[in-house]
Amino acid sequence: MLKDITSALRPALVMTLLFALLLGLAYPALLTGVGQLVFPYQANGSLIRQGDRVVGSELIAQRFSGAGYFHPRPSAAGAGYEADNSYGSNLGPTSQALHDRVKADLATLGTSPDAPHVPPADLVTTSASGLDPHVSPEAALFQVDRVAKARGLPTAQVRALVAGQTERPLLGILGEPRVNVLMLNRTLDTLTAKTATKAP
Repeated sequence: MLKDITSALRPALVMTLLFALLLGLAYPALLTGVGQLVFPYQANGSLIRQGDRVVGSELIAQRFSGAGYFHPRPSAAGAGYEADNSYGSNLGPTSQALHDRVKADLATLGTSPDAPHVPPADLVTTSASGLDPHVSPEAALFQVDRVAKARGLPTAQVRALVAGQTERPLLGILGEPRVNVLMLNRTLDTLTAKTATKAP
């Protein structure tokens, strides 16, 4: 009987070791190598650099609160937008804490639940991760007047900037139109700097 157990265990152990090496080491190493060769920017976190300094990632939202910047979705990730503390608020529609937070966010946006132009939902609701770097084009356009006024730029120019930064669905059908807030704000900073340079 011991011989039968040994003969049965041997192939099981060999196959376990083989698949551990193939799927636990070789396959991940192959995919990591292909990623580094074919998509090095994405494979390394889509990091955005300013000179030698990393200023963010296209994949992770950042806090922007100034009137001259487009604001991202609210975040429940830690103190907000903490990549190592990602989670949603899990607050339901009857939650008083959710009601109070949304009311405060509406006040920050300069509106109220009774205003004729209530902001798009993604400006007052958190994403499941708390790190979503995108807002809808409607959410970006809702902020155009405030940003244009704070920057001293024509509204039409800022609207055109939003349109230029709007990402379309993949192949026209996968996903929703969206605007990466960090990339939009960086482009806005560049535009403002160029405008200031041209001014007499």
